[in-house]
Amino acid sequence: MHYASSQKILLVGEGDFSFALCLARAFETAYNMVATSLDSLEMLGKKYSNGVDNVRELEERGCIVLHGVDATQMSQHYFLSTQRFDRVIYNFPHVGFMFPEDSICQIKLNKQLVKGFLMNAKLLLMNPAGEVHVSHKEGQPYSQWDLAKKAAKSGLVFHQKVPFRRTDYPGYSNKRADGYHADNSFPLFLASTFIFHLDSITS
Repeated sequence: MHYASSQKILLVGEGDFSFALCLARAFETAYNMVATSLDSLEMLGKKYSNGVDNVRELEERGCIVLHGVDATQMSQHYFLSTQRFDRVIYNFPHVGFMFPEDSICQIKLNKQLVKGFLMNAKLLLMNPAGEVHVSHKEGQPYSQWDLAKKAAKSGLVFHQKVPFRRTDYPGYSNKRADGYHADNSFPLFLASTFIFHLDSITS
């Protein structure tokens, strides 16, 4: 769809790494990819039934897998700070279920996460033609996260929004990633991938 083995790709906030593995299998290689997670490898094994196996296969295919990477500080990471990417991808960013999903406190925390990620992702793009992709559920309360506005304040320009369909990514399983049901998927219903550039490139 939007990704190719010729691109240098950074994946942020991977759950069980099934999205990264989906791309790697499609490319038949993962030497162009760096996949990251906030979880340690130990925590990954506790939370997800396939997480460790997915990481092993990714590494066998040449992917660099990094654990303990905070999306809001990743531009300062000892390895990532030395790299630049054509695509920076974060699917369904979420801080975890600290409050009810539609509460002001929960929305504020998720907005802070998105803002921090966008500011850091901008610094890791290879050139103005590079893209930051954020897949995001539509409707309330998610529209209150002000994704496009946060991007603009971070120095990124909205390029386009395309439908996100899980069926386009065989083997990908989006995860709740938090609490007792961390390994469960959540319904996506209407979801989109928002694409941003460093400047007003439109084609």
